[in-house]
Order: sequence, then structure tokens, then C-alpha cells
Amino acid sequence: MRLLGFALWLLTPLAALAEPPGYVGSDQCTDCHADAAEAWSTSHHALAWTQMSAGHVEADFDGTQFEHDGMSVTFGKTGGALQANIVEKDGATTLYDVHSVVGIEPLQQYLFETEPGRLQSFDVVWDTENKRWYHLYPDQDLPPDDGLHWTGPYKNWNARCAECHATGFEKNYDVQTRSYSSTQAEIGVGCEACHGPGSAHIDWTKGQNIADDLNDFGFTMSWGRGQTEAEIQQCAGCHSRREAHLDGNPLPGTPYHDAYNLAVLRPGSYHPDGQILDEVYVYGSFLQSKMYAQGVGCMNCHEPHSTDLRAEGNGVCTQCHSPAANPEFPTLTAKNYDTTDHHHHPDGSAGAQCKSCHMIERVYMGVDGRRDHSFRIPRPDLGLGEDACTDCHEDQDQPWAAQRIEGWYPASQHRGPHFGTAFQAAAMGAATSSDDLLRIAIDQNAAGIVRATAAYLLQPFGSPDIAAQTAPLLTDADPLVRAYAIPLQGQADLPDRLQRLEPLLSDPLRNVRISAAKEFLSIPGQSLTPEQQALAGQGMAEWQGAIANRLDFPETHLVLGGMALTFRNSQAAERAFREVVSLDPQRAEAWPMLVQLVQINRGNAAARDVLREGLELVPEHPALLQLRTQIGP
Repeated sequence: MRLLGFALWLLTPLAALAEPPGYVGSDQCTDCHADAAEAWSTSHHALAWTQMSAGHVEADFDGTQFEHDGMSVTFGKTGGALQANIVEKDGATTLYDVHSVVGIEPLQQYLFETEPGRLQSFDVVWDTENKRWYHLYPDQDLPPDDGLHWTGPYKNWNARCAECHATGFEKNYDVQTRSYSSTQAEIGVGCEACHGPGSAHIDWTKGQNIADDLNDFGFTMSWGRGQTEAEIQQCAGCHSRREAHLDGNPLPGTPYHDAYNLAVLRPGSYHPDGQILDEVYVYGSFLQSKMYAQGVGCMNCHEPHSTDLRAEGNGVCTQCHSPAANPEFPTLTAKNYDTTDHHHHPDGSAGAQCKSCHMIERVYMGVDGRRDHSFRIPRPDLGLGEDACTDCHEDQDQPWAAQRIEGWYPASQHRGPHFGTAFQAAAMGAATSSDDLLRIAIDQNAAGIVRATAAYLLQPFGSPDIAAQTAPLLTDADPLVRAYAIPLQGQADLPDRLQRLEPLLSDPLRNVRISAAKEFLSIPGQSLTPEQQALAGQGMAEWQGAIANRLDFPETHLVLGGMALTFRNSQAAERAFREVVSLDPQRAEAWPMLVQLVQINRGNAAARDVLREGLELVPEHPALLQLRTQIGP
């Protein structure tokens, strides 16, 4: 068998799933579950996305105005409609009706329907605390033809946001017309977004038989004692930085690593020591924590229906970290932590709050403070990134903070070697970091996401020796470790590579199978047995399904272009890179590839036309300027 043909591979239909229960809407839950429904009704989940008619608009639409970087907006009312009259920096003026409302506090965002079915999230949002309009990206120059402009693909609600702000969302993107006909069972995060579709549960209440693949109550997702890991993974579907393998809104109860590829602690998203940097939505932080390792779950701290913390202030921590401890977690030390002997700050002060030292806060979207959920002990002695101490003591530096902590805890066992040192060295390109990364990757005592990150950072150092030393990771209990260890086998001899990777094509979790299937792209078809060919084809089909759900992402077509080049299909590659720049004209890395592919496929004259097109949009791009010297203006 030859390698799968590009076009055939992309168009092969996937097997249909069994028919799941139907969605019935949260209104069907309230009669029997009144207390839970009341707590949920005012939660950030219920108000994650609401209709205009629901009455949750917080902003001032009484003729208020906002100006930014050559763009101006007037917010007003006409009849019963709230509107925004937008004058873009190029002079184009458009009056939009507000379609719907996102969130409730500390900011509220508004959606406009710019084309039938296409919802875009506006960059001028309302600060609910300070009662003002502000721009989410005040330091960026975003003209209307920029992909990051509010009308562009990266601010498209259907593609980027709706799946986590709706229940039973289906994107329904038409790649031919680049249009959407999205639907959802319910806007907002309703009961069924966490419990699963409710029709079979209603049947259960009437004494009817339910399918064997549902729980005892007719749901796809089970909550309660003994379900902590499944509960964490259910929350993580939205509260994580990840890439979706399914449609972005899998049935509740779907294992996380079947539905998503979790982003590891990559530079730009996290500091080298794993602290939050970019907006990473909690899960990747929590997986680093000792609390997660000891079986703590989201609902130990958060009430699931109201989403409020279970106690105020330090109370949420001292329900376990106290002289009484907590019998559910037998490794806890029974000790009084809410005392100056521990935190060394005046009682009642900000420094006496557990979260101040163990959960640094970073502000995203201008006003929205999010806390790091790795619950780490401050390590200013490492000198990596940022730390909790100098967050508050802005007039001091990390050596000062490290000296103070050493004075408070002179014999602490928490100042030993840290993976962040190796991660920082790797990010700076230090060749000597490979030994440290290898040591971390195979350290069974390290958190799985840390070990997976070490494997990811090892990829530039790939060699047959590293492939051999990391081969045991392919059978690791953590699916994230398995998935990120697979690319390290790319430098192994072909017989070893096949022997090690073939079992991963049958891994229980889709993310691992897809990772393995990608590696088979570079293996000649004649080297595979019929059984291996079939397994690789199944993995490719799953990858196909993931890609097919993201065809409205410019970055997806970069991947498709690269795959087409792997198959030596220059025509398909040209179409893929053309789609990239059609969706995002400023996607600079796609233009040189497109010019060269057009030159291969259609000659110099056509390539020069595309080159001129690209230079109009990214005039300073070095690769395009170099191509101009080669093929002419």
C-alpha cells in the first residue's frame, strides 16, 4: 500500500457514532431539581451567553461613544434593538444590532451577526465594575483586513468560543462558502452541558428502560463519590488550553484525551517553572499540583451549580489545611496554616491570604483576574519569570524575596532542583539541557504534564539514543506522556520505530492514536504489514475527523499544506496555502510557500502576481523580499 493519497484521505467519511440521547433544555430540570437550578440560574455558567431578551445587558447604550486607534463607536438604541455604529479606521461605517450577550462580570462582551449565521465578538467591551467601555487590545494595530481584527477568523464566535458558552453546540461550517449554520440545544452552559443530554433521564423517571451505555439515571456523565478524575476531565473540556479532536463539544463523559490534545507547558503560554503566563484556563496548572496528585478535585473547592467557592477567604483552604486536616486526604499534615507563624504577614492583610502566595493572579481581557491553580510554593530563588512575593512587593527584587523566605524557613526541603531551570535552558537553545530534559521526562515522581513538556522540549535534540531512552514512556500510565513521547521515536531505526509505535495505534485514547498515526506519515507504505496499514489508516481517519472540524481555522490549512507537501502534491498544497491567506491575509508565513507553489504549478508570471499580492499585505516580509530578487517584481 502506498501512503494514503492526500485528497482521498481528506474526503474519506468517518463511521457514524451510535445515536446519543436528545437534549431537552435546562427548563426541564427545574421542577425536580429546584435548589440546584436556582443556584445555577445566576451563575457564570448560566450567564456565559444570553439572549438580548433575557435582560442581562450591563453596558450603557444611551448614546455613549468610544474611540481607539482611528476607530470610533457610538452605542445606541433604536426601538427595542441595542446597536453599535462603528466607523473603522479605513472610514467604512456599519450599523450593527447587538445579537447576544457574553458573560456577566467583570466584563461583558457583545456579539454582532456580520453575515447570516456568522457571529463575531466585538473588541470594545464593558467593564462592569468601573462602568466604562474599553478595548481588549489597546496596544495592537488592527486594521479591518487583519486576521486579528474583530471581524476576522480569530474573533469568530462560531469557531473559537461558542462550544464552551453553549450546550449541545454544532458549528456546521461550510468550507465551500465559508459560512456557518450553527445550532445549539441551549445558549449558555446549561445542565446538560455537564450531565449530558437529558431525554433518557426523563425516560428513566417514567420507569422506561434506558440504554446499557448510559449510567443508572440515563446520563452519559456520572458525578459523585469515586468520580473525581472524570469530573476534573469534564470541567477541563472548557477550562484548558487545548486542541479539539472532535467537534469541540463532545458528549459529557467523553474522556478528555479522547476529545482533546492538551497544550503542555510551552514557552509563551507558561513561564519556565510552569506558572501561568498567557491565558491557559486552569487545567494545565492544576495538573502540576500536589493537590491533584493526592486526589483533590474541582468540587472540593467549587460549588458545582453556583460555581462559587465553598467558603470565603482562607476558609476554602482551611477546610483541609488545618489542625483537623481532612480524613478524605490522609497524606495531609494536621497543622495550623492560617497563622503568622506560617504566612509571616499581619492577620487580615492581603499577604495573609493563602491565594496571595500560592495562587498568583494574572489579568486577562483587561480586567479579568485569573489565579494560577498549581498551588505552588513561591520560589523567587530560582529567578525564573515571576513570583508571588514581588507581585505584591513591587519595590523589591527576587534575591530580596528569596532571602526573606530563607530566613523564615531556613531548613526547608522545598528549595531543591526544579524543572523550570531545565525548561528555561531549553527555551534559550542550550544544547546541554537535553540531559536534564531526559531526566525529567523519565522521572516517575514528576507530574505528568511536566514530563510530557520535557518530552516536547526534547524533540529538537532527537537521536536514536534519546529514542531508546524514552521508549518506556510509550507505555506510561499518563496518556499525555504517551502522546508527547511518540515524536521522539522519529530518529529511531525503522524496525525499532515500527515495533515501538505499532501498539500506540491501538491505544485506548484517541489523542495517543492520532499522535502515533502522524508518525506513520513518514514511514514508507511498503515497510508496513497489512495489519499495520489498516491500523495506520484508522488513526489517519481519526486525524482527518479532527482536521475536518477545524477547516475554518487558518492554522488548519497550514497543516494541510504541509501534509500535501509530504505527499508531494503541489496542487493540493497550493490550494491549502491559498486558503490560509484567504482566511487571514496577514498570515505571513503562508505567502512565501504560496508564491513558490504557484511558481511550480503555473510558472513565473503567475508567481509574480501572487508575490505582488503578498507584498501589498506584508510588505516587509524578508522571505517575500528575497523571492522578489529571484523571480522579479
